[in-house]
Amino acid sequence: MKPARNAHTNSKDKNMSSILTNNGAMVALQTLKTINSSLSDTQSQISTGKRVATAKDNSAVWAISKVMEADVKGFKGISDSLNLGQSTVSVARQAAETTTELLTEIKSRIVAAQEENVDRAKIQDDINALRDQISAVVGAAQFNGLNLLSNTETTAGTGQVNILASLDRSGTGVTASDITVSKQDLGTSAGSINVASASATAIGTDAASGAANAAAIALTGNATQPTTLAVIGQTAGAGTATVAAGTGFSIEISAGAAGLATFNTTTTAGGQEITYVARDGDTEADVARGLAAAFNKYVADNSDITEGLGIEAAVNGTNANQLDFTGANNAGDNFSVQVRSYGVADTTIGGRLEELANIDVTTQAGADSALTEVENLIDIAIDAAAAFGSAQGRIETQSDFVSQLTDALKSGIGALVDADMEEASARLQALQVQQQLGVQALSIANQAPQSLLSLFQG
Repeated sequence: MKPARNAHTNSKDKNMSSILTNNGAMVALQTLKTINSSLSDTQSQISTGKRVATAKDNSAVWAISKVMEADVKGFKGISDSLNLGQSTVSVARQAAETTTELLTEIKSRIVAAQEENVDRAKIQDDINALRDQISAVVGAAQFNGLNLLSNTETTAGTGQVNILASLDRSGTGVTASDITVSKQDLGTSAGSINVASASATAIGTDAASGAANAAAIALTGNATQPTTLAVIGQTAGAGTATVAAGTGFSIEISAGAAGLATFNTTTTAGGQEITYVARDGDTEADVARGLAAAFNKYVADNSDITEGLGIEAAVNGTNANQLDFTGANNAGDNFSVQVRSYGVADTTIGGRLEELANIDVTTQAGADSALTEVENLIDIAIDAAAAFGSAQGRIETQSDFVSQLTDALKSGIGALVDADMEEASARLQALQVQQQLGVQALSIANQAPQSLLSLFQG
């Protein structure tokens, strides 16, 4: 019977009343503190609108949200960059389109000059006025000081503009990506090369030796295959290597025989006229194409060179940085050429529309050649406008994407940290009721010791 008595005694001890320790009040107090803490958190969510406002609320979620918020701010800056770039490219595109229209007007004047019974001097005045207008349009086509229609600087990198387009986050960090817009020069200024410079370097090569040849190379008539004369660069290839802006190249026709004997007298200035000066961004292939075009234009423009002799320069079909020259069609009709390069100190980069200054319709021969020349210039302007249009479309697409991405990031951040206001409202009301009950329970518990007074009343 002893264990039962002890158990009864322990039960009595557990349920005894004390004026020193009020267990009921302590329980009620702790419950009220918990309710007040929850009520404070709920009121904070309602006032801030956030479920995770500080790192102590949820450190992991808070850290993720802060990284995403930093990305959102970064993309806002990118959006500004894209808007600026879009405006700059838009100005350039509109100017290129206007230039195309003005060149088309010049073409109409040139066509009118084909008639013999017209006042060609008046037509030439109109052409000169339109040419000046093109110069004015190109000069004014700038936005915030940047003109994409001028590319005559020799500093590397000036031929392209990088527009900040995105921030790419990966496990290794954050990298910025750009949209690169290449300048499309539509200037009318003239380029030049000091062909008499002692710094000129011969780069002509012949198929026999493949080495630099200081003497002019004779191209024999009746050749069934083009004769390789020069390679722009160290070795023949795709021609993707860039050429320093301001590097000049010239082709000099130094001798002629038989049907091409007129070269001896007409091409003294050949080295002055068959030239190409690289602009920033040009590759070896661009230089080869430019030299080939200059050579063929020179031959076409010199009426005293016997026609039908098959004189032509072309870019090699395999190696894009290699120039091939087709000789005369008749045996003995030979000519010799020499290709040279020049440093920046001896050159001036001209505009791609510099041939506008040479259009002269006051003679029939000039009107005939001008028609071909203006077609080339129109093609240049059209290509420029198309390039800018493509770039502008890409920038607009990227701008729309960045806007949508920013909205998605904001939505994701909200899902992580924003408070559910409906739930918070319901919880607030419940906690307020619990708080009132807790206060009442604590009041009751605090009054319990007073009941002990009745035990001591007689």
